[in-house]
Amino acid sequence: MLSDARGRLGGVAFERGTPETLLGAIERHRASVLFTAPTMYRQMAAITGRFDLSSLKKCVSAGEALPDATRQLWKQATGIEIIDGIGSTEMIHIFISSPPETVRRGAIGKPVPGYEARIVDDEMNELPPGTVGKLAVKGPTGCRYLADDRQLNYVKKGWNLPGDTFMMDADGYFYYQARSDDMIVSGGYNIAGPEVEAALMLHEAVAECGVIGVPDEERGQIVKAFVVLKPGSRDDAAMVAALQDFVKQTIAPYKYPRSVEFRESLPRTETGKLQRFRLRAG
Repeated sequence: MLSDARGRLGGVAFERGTPETLLGAIERHRASVLFTAPTMYRQMAAITGRFDLSSLKKCVSAGEALPDATRQLWKQATGIEIIDGIGSTEMIHIFISSPPETVRRGAIGKPVPGYEARIVDDEMNELPPGTVGKLAVKGPTGCRYLADDRQLNYVKKGWNLPGDTFMMDADGYFYYQARSDDMIVSGGYNIAGPEVEAALMLHEAVAECGVIGVPDEERGQIVKAFVVLKPGSRDDAAMVAALQDFVKQTIAPYKYPRSVEFRESLPRTETGKLQRFRLRAG
């Protein structure tokens, strides 16, 4: 979605835009604010030089976790720091974000004015900084679906539980780990799929990737990566080994994908959000 450069409330929305059409629209309408998914930012970064983006002032990521590699790629291409944030339909608002001037690499940000956030365990006890747990939020907005049994426990002790796993550092910055039901438990370790995805995206041969847990008799689950390679990269055993070694060197070695499957594309929504449930369904 685009916002007019003259500050008007109206905008331009694209449901099926391509990198070329979206950049062309920014140039044509002199847009100053852009909202799109991380995948689109990554794809557009490679071709920004073909368009006049001088009107663009703010860029906001939405729909899924923003890999730091994508943030840095877009900043190198445009000079603009992407504004990341997390909200939920039930909260009717973004509740954690960070303005460009206070971005901390790897973090989404801090609670926005009017909202509180903390990390809790299953009994709603607050966890200390540096501990991974469930995100709990409260503020002036919020609701829950009445006809969805999954939401019976959405609100506990006055706190909303969006279903995300986070970590908070000593300075109050919040770091997204995964959807709580997307955490991979392998050999007794909790592994966040988005962290493995972010590591893979740093590899020069990777265009896109998605990471899930798949059943394994010995470990309960193993990490499996679905990878779309850049043109000219070979999808062979040597590439599998190279990606596995790269992840071992980038994050904790036990988090590397024990299974790698190459794809020509990944299932995504019309807004660019990765559909992991389709990967799990095969």
